[in-house]
Amino acid sequence: MFGRGLKALALTIALTINAGVAQAADLITFWDTPQHGGNSFNGAPPDQAYFNALSASGATWVRLTFSKWKPAGNNRDFLIGNADDYRGLSQPDLKTLTATLDRAHAAGLKVVIAPLSLPGSRWAQQTSDGKYDNRLWQEAAFQHQATQFWVDLATALKDHPAVAAYNLINEPVPEFKAGLPEHSDQAVMIDWYARQQGTLYDLPAFYDRVITAIRAVDPATPVMVDSGWYANARSFDYWPSALNDTRVLYAFHMYEPYEATSAPNMKRNIPHRYPGANLQHGPRKKLWDKTAVKAHIDAPYAWAAARSIAKNRIVAGEFGCMRQWTDCAIYLEDVLSILDGHKAHWAFYSFREDVWDGMDYELNPAVKSGQFYWLMEQGKGDQLKRDGPLFEIIRKRLKPTP
Repeated sequence: MFGRGLKALALTIALTINAGVAQAADLITFWDTPQHGGNSFNGAPPDQAYFNALSASGATWVRLTFSKWKPAGNNRDFLIGNADDYRGLSQPDLKTLTATLDRAHAAGLKVVIAPLSLPGSRWAQQTSDGKYDNRLWQEAAFQHQATQFWVDLATALKDHPAVAAYNLINEPVPEFKAGLPEHSDQAVMIDWYARQQGTLYDLPAFYDRVITAIRAVDPATPVMVDSGWYANARSFDYWPSALNDTRVLYAFHMYEPYEATSAPNMKRNIPHRYPGANLQHGPRKKLWDKTAVKAHIDAPYAWAAARSIAKNRIVAGEFGCMRQWTDCAIYLEDVLSILDGHKAHWAFYSFREDVWDGMDYELNPAVKSGQFYWLMEQGKGDQLKRDGPLFEIIRKRLKPTP
């Protein structure tokens, strides 16, 4: 449905890409050894002190989203202009993004660009009803607009020294209301995909089309792709093969069991505990302990091995738990030890988020949410006590082993 012209375009790119092989190798080899970093999901562009602090912690990269930043002029969505009708990059917003990348580069950090929104898929927290916007998976016009957005952005950023990858979209959910329940068994996922292949719900095909278009303007920069169902580690299980491009990083996010690690658990009269919580997970209940966490994290590595994809092309793009949760320390230790057992690339969620304190592990446990929001609103965020023990669990693994 997307025309036979893409095949001819792919052949043209294959013939011309050799000219960029040396540059491509330079960029992709950043990911040949384990890279550890943090997520930056701030409401405003981070300043130099922010990037300096992240770099000083031992991080080598940052997964950066711009989607929460205030757009210039009368635009609704930063950089995109309007996710309801993409017409081209907002040039004032592009200058803001480029200046932010300059600051990250000055701090010695590599950056993965990770939009929360694309044309036809506005981030749920910015929609009028707060619900997931799945138009991208229902209307071909939006998939064309999303492709054009990435062509435009790659054209603008392909030579920036900070950029280590383009993360095409954060936590896509083409399966939403498309007949595949979350946490389905592998056989159910494979059967669902067999029926959806070639349709607008086909996530691997969407990625292949976008990457092919990007390669026409940027043959070098690696591309990072999240798995489906909010980047669930098991959602790669229904992908029959690797994507066509060889400079792809396959990313998953780790918050399972979400019922225990997330904010709603903190509101329970008796919060779920870890290890030991026996929770509904897809069609059955699962007892969550380190063994269960390991099995979940192992899934994308097993999928990759079966398709001859190197382990160093798998990325844990996000992981975390609520800092005030009693069992957060145990959970972080288990997740990190398992990831490091894979010599994994990873980025914790999140570093000094300016609009939410839930997973800011540097904060002292005595710092309550009310104090956090009041100090941030007063422009006194530097007064927050940042000596929390949870961050030490992360910091000791950020820094290279002597």
